[in-house]
Amino acid sequence: MRTISATLLSLMITAGTALAAGGGAEGEGLSLLATFFIAFGILIVLFQFVPGIMLLVGMLKGVFSASEKKAHETGGDK
Repeated sequence: MRTISATLLSLMITAGTALAAGGGAEGEGLSLLATFFIAFGILIVLFQFVPGIMLLVGMLKGVFSASEKKAHETGGDK
């Protein structure tokens, strides 16, 4: 029994190494579906980037216009 388990263990180790080597899959690239999936993910990120930039610009305008308005109200330019 011990010999059989040692033999099976050594066969699984060598088979795992052989399967991990790839065996001729170097010429494969991404499939068309994988390319569309990656492109869709990139489009989602880009379409979320535009509103984020618009929100940032609006916040910066609000911060700087509030400080200008406060300076005019207190007479800061005298």
